[in-house]
Amino acid sequence: MIWHALSHFFGMDNLSGAQYGFWSGVGSDIGEVGIIGGVATLVRHRNCEVHGCLRLGRHTTAAGHHVCRRHNPDGSPSAADVTAAHHDAKRRLGHKSEAPTRSRNW
Repeated sequence: MIWHALSHFFGMDNLSGAQYGFWSGVGSDIGEVGIIGGVATLVRHRNCEVHGCLRLGRHTTAAGHHVCRRHNPDGSPSAADVTAAHHDAKRRLGHKSEAPTRSRNW
């Protein structure tokens, strides 16, 4: 009785043809396990390297460690810092500091 139930669950009793029961039953879970395992590996590979932190590590330190914004030793820049760095870079490249005006020819 148990053997019959297990063989039916694993598709070994040849219901509709060779291996059909397996691939339409428990065998279809092979792809799902692969997808879940791939996502788990990707998240585990890209998370913050600080022990116990589950955030994604998007910043790289000078030592080459991937850390999140919270554990970044340089801190996170404010909007004023980004704007100042943008204008400094434009000044070094010789661009005008104002935004260019567009003429609409339509």
